[in-house]
Amino acid sequence: MDFKWTAHRFSGGTLALDVANSVILRTAADRSIDRFAEPEQLDAFAAAAMRLCAEPLPALVPPTVQDRASFLALREAIDRYFRRRIEGMDDPVLLADLLDTAARVLRAAHDESGLATSTARSALRLATRPDDGRLKICPNCGWLFLDRSKNKSRMWCDMTVCGNRRKASRHYRRTKDEGPR
Repeated sequence: MDFKWTAHRFSGGTLALDVANSVILRTAADRSIDRFAEPEQLDAFAAAAMRLCAEPLPALVPPTVQDRASFLALREAIDRYFRRRIEGMDDPVLLADLLDTAARVLRAAHDESGLATSTARSALRLATRPDDGRLKICPNCGWLFLDRSKNKSRMWCDMTVCGNRRKASRHYRRTKDEGPR
């Protein structure tokens, strides 16, 4: 499958959330796609993240074959913890799992500029942020994102993609229900 890491794929606002969002349609098991299922996508993601991620990043080194499982475990711990936190359930067990997984990644770090190391640090920074309503879940695609708008009013991970899709869908349903004019 041909796939490109575009700016839309980095709409989470932090590296940790962008990594968590690498699973497309996570909540729809029958349609879910793991973009890291193909190992070469990790290399492409690391290269694109340096250009497109909202956080300033060093030159990122993708995880080695040996470190891949712990990186993917970190991705899942990030998603589980922050998704529940956004839903209003700041589960201490999920936080402990995130901290433990991040610690394992950091202890095993071969390279300070590794994608796994940078992701762990990003997740830890995000976990220490006060819960100020800026962490959100896109109602269209289910991605996690950090709302950096002044008044915390951002609804979509990316207005040009998810916002437009939702608005077009609403318009289609409304015109279909009204019938021909």
